[in-house]
Amino acid sequence: MIFDNILIYFVIIPLVVLGLLSLSKSIQQVRTVCVIGASLLVVLAAYLTYEYLAIRAAGDTSAMLFQGSWLWYAPLNIHLALGVDGISVVMLILSSIIVFAGVFASWKISPLPKEYFMWFFLLSVGVFGFFISIDLFTMFMFYEVALIPMYLLIGVWGSGNKNYSAMKLTLMLMGGSAFLMLGILGIYYHSAADGNLTMNLLEISKNNAIPHSWQYFLFPMTFVGFGVLGAMFPFHTWSPDGHASAPTAVSMLHAGVLMKLGGYGCFRVAIYLMPQAATELAWIFLILTGISVVYGAFSACVQTDLKYINAYSSVSHCGLVLFAILMLNTTAMTGAVMQMLSHGLMTALFFALIGMIYGRTHTRDVREMGGLMRIMPFLAAGYVIAGLASLGLPGLSGFVAEMTIFVGSFQHADMFHRVFTIVACCSIVITAVYILRVVGKLLFGPVQNEHHLQLTDAEWQERLSVITLIVCVAAIGCFPNFFSNIIRESFLTIVQVLPQ
Repeated sequence: MIFDNILIYFVIIPLVVLGLLSLSKSIQQVRTVCVIGASLLVVLAAYLTYEYLAIRAAGDTSAMLFQGSWLWYAPLNIHLALGVDGISVVMLILSSIIVFAGVFASWKISPLPKEYFMWFFLLSVGVFGFFISIDLFTMFMFYEVALIPMYLLIGVWGSGNKNYSAMKLTLMLMGGSAFLMLGILGIYYHSAADGNLTMNLLEISKNNAIPHSWQYFLFPMTFVGFGVLGAMFPFHTWSPDGHASAPTAVSMLHAGVLMKLGGYGCFRVAIYLMPQAATELAWIFLILTGISVVYGAFSACVQTDLKYINAYSSVSHCGLVLFAILMLNTTAMTGAVMQMLSHGLMTALFFALIGMIYGRTHTRDVREMGGLMRIMPFLAAGYVIAGLASLGLPGLSGFVAEMTIFVGSFQHADMFHRVFTIVACCSIVITAVYILRVVGKLLFGPVQNEHHLQLTDAEWQERLSVITLIVCVAAIGCFPNFFSNIIRESFLTIVQVLPQ
């Protein structure tokens, strides 16, 4: 039975939360339901990790564990096919932590808190469903479920030019979905050597039936389709506006998890299923992602809005994820997933702190703030830690992820790859410039508004959200081997299908 599979509960729990929220009559009931649901997701992710490691330790070398497949639509041979490897497990851990922290960051959301959390958990249904799917149709379906709530979450509960930002985000991501759908249909109709069409990722890779000539057409379709969500240049412009207008927890989930669907899809679908085209066409997208890394960092330097600074920083860091994936070796790809995990936690921490600061000062303009370390020391200290993680301080998650990426990228002996690796390394210097400048002005500079002296520091639910994310960022930095071992073994399966 489908309910015997642990993975399905990553979808069932948020759906049950949706049902209970619809019946809730008070804000206390809404908060209770959300906290219980988010806590169960964290516990489930922890238990899955424990079971996954136990099975691997017992010697099971299967590409995917906890597999299950149930026929959904017979005419097209579509199944609800589930399975996870180490990469999926890490992404599920990341998603559950950010959903948990996002609930507390949205503790006082208004108006319509019940409706807000219903859309928030619907978004989480799409995210969790995407990471556990190994059928192209169900993966695409959950992908769309994750995108659609963004329009209302930004358009109704956002700030600033929210209607423009929500529409721009929706149109650009739906445009990427159109490319992705064409790519999936092409893969489906070339999926079987024996005539039985399938959308199962493992079966398609095993059959290796997609002709080389079609791979050159379908690989760009799928990579661009997922790359739009990964903020790949020049399809990144939706991201800064969307981040700037979104409410705090939506920005956390958006940058922390939703953008990771792009990187995850690029290697899970585009590279894994079309290895020949990936090997020969990677250089084109390597140029685009290299531009994303440097352009995003430079753009962050000239911003004065805290959310725009972090949004362009996310363009740079997510560009680094795609950059590493295109290096097509185990070390760089491991670094890419470490960067997805690190950036997800780090940027969620940034957006949580920015939202809390904005809720007190009613401004995000760096020029209008100063001396916050004296006024709200807890939030200021959290911002310093997030900034240090972003610029790659040893002992925090950013250092481990970026070093793994650059070491793996430099393994290529040719001049092209090494030059672009050096260019990408320059983003570290640029990141240090805008992070240290903002920290110096915002936290330690002179107080710009005397009314800010009357402001209060973080409340208990805000402290819980911030501390959760800080502990996770520090845990990755101090114990990177735990996560890299889970990830690296899973990438061996993908690298093995690449032409040598």
